Amino acid sequence: AAPGTVGTMGQMTRTGKAPNGLVEPAGTSSPTGDVSYRGRGRRWAILSVLCITLLLISVDNTILNVALPSIVRGLHATSSQLQWIVDAYAVVFAGLLLSLGALGDRVGRKWVFMAGLAAFAAGSAFSAWSGSPDRLTIARACMGVGAAAIMPSTLSILTNVFATDRDRARAIGIWSGTAGLGVAVGPILGGFLLDHYWWGSVFLINVPIAIAGLVATLWLVPNSRSPLSKRADPLGALLSMAGLGLLLWAIIEVPNGTWTSPLTLGALGAGAGAIVAFVLWERRSEHPMLPLRFFRNRRFSAAIASLALVLFALLGMFFLMTQYLQFSLGFSPLQTGLRVAPIALVLLVAAPLSVLLARSRWLGTKPVVVTGMLLIAVGLGLMSHTRVHSTYTDLVPALVLIGIGVGLAMAPSTESVMGSIPTAEAGVGSATNDTALQIGGALGVGVLGTVLNAHYRSQMSSLLAGSRIPEDIRHLVLGSLGGAQAVAQHVPGPAGQALSAAARASFVSGMDQALTVAAVVVGVASFVVLAALPNRGTPRDTTDTADR
Repeated sequence: AAPGTVGTMGQMTRTGKAPNGLVEPAGTSSPTGDVSYRGRGRRWAILSVLCITLLLISVDNTILNVALPSIVRGLHATSSQLQWIVDAYAVVFAGLLLSLGALGDRVGRKWVFMAGLAAFAAGSAFSAWSGSPDRLTIARACMGVGAAAIMPSTLSILTNVFATDRDRARAIGIWSGTAGLGVAVGPILGGFLLDHYWWGSVFLINVPIAIAGLVATLWLVPNSRSPLSKRADPLGALLSMAGLGLLLWAIIEVPNGTWTSPLTLGALGAGAGAIVAFVLWERRSEHPMLPLRFFRNRRFSAAIASLALVLFALLGMFFLMTQYLQFSLGFSPLQTGLRVAPIALVLLVAAPLSVLLARSRWLGTKPVVVTGMLLIAVGLGLMSHTRVHSTYTDLVPALVLIGIGVGLAMAPSTESVMGSIPTAEAGVGSATNDTALQIGGALGVGVLGTVLNAHYRSQMSSLLAGSRIPEDIRHLVLGSLGGAQAVAQHVPGPAGQALSAAARASFVSGMDQALTVAAVVVGVASFVVLAALPNRGTPRDTTDTADR
């Protein structure tokens, strides 16, 4: 959600003007004769539009992972290029989320929402027909712009349309459930499309839904803006995207060079410099994109860190596992989607339970979040013992533990974030929460993918040393497991079988190393959260954070 989302709509005048002076389309008549949007049928129709468009964003976070092996086959993408295809979306999404939320508050949430839908539809169409990994990466960045405009606007519009606490709570519950549903539906929907159509179908399906959402929004959704809105912070957004993008570039491209190469060191230094500049700018800006005073609150900082690291583990694991299930175990995209779906289903059961446990008198937030993170670490540790001849059944216990752990950790952490800031700034707090999730996921894909790629390239380079094969074939073999298998299919006899087996063994051992890194990171982080996260909030958490 964006800043200033609560209660800016109110009652309309007979001229159809909101209290902020923004002209609204005609609504329904209240008993006093004022124009309002409190007719039940229209409000729930508006909620349907918001939830369907939110579903696009939620599904996109998981549907792409199932399509990665198909993109390798269709575009001959290397593992590093796959990482950029995933992370370009997340970097732009995270970098613009706060700024576009503030822009919606200032110029009108409906217009920013519609612009986001148009950008998301255009980026999806561009993605579907991209003929190279580089074009697909650019298209995914365009989708990130659209998602950053859509995500905060949905909750802002919802809050203004549903004026009573009871109806607003019901609407937000449906909105939250829709986001969770997308996580579960994405892999299955992606698998179905890939079993029947080409890889671009996972993007093309977004286009008609986004267009329908545009038309429905034009006629149904009211406009609103905040009279207390802040100016946008384009410099802050630019510095944050530059810093995160440069750091990810250095991490992702390391397998193609070394940590000590001038290009890598230059990118790391420039990325760190951009992040320092971002912090300095936000501290002195009169209209900061991210109020840094929030981080003086120990509850806020610890909860934000736990959320980012949970997504680090979850999305990094998804990135590795969907490739393993298809390239190594030989499952089809639909079979892969069905086999990763249990994580989402277990998560959906555990998340509501975690809120009850965190609010109980005999537990509280800290033990629930820490237990969740430890379960994730244990699940990743079990998964890191995967072998070439392992089966899906061997993975099930780890998948269940990770699903339960994510469900236990995320909801109480989110509640801690929102409960540690003033109510008047709930919008920017929610957007900061979403930004942390995107950054954590992007780093998970970047770091874990790089650990896998570095090991795989090292192993396969040793195997190919001294062999006389064309450079383009060598590039395919070293680029990804999918590329090596494609080459092996054209090599007759035992030589092709040996190449395929060696590539699978290198991939699995590299995946095990990456999962071990993830398990250690989350395990260590759980003890940091144990020390830093207060077990319960205090009354001051809802009033002021400036002095903490």
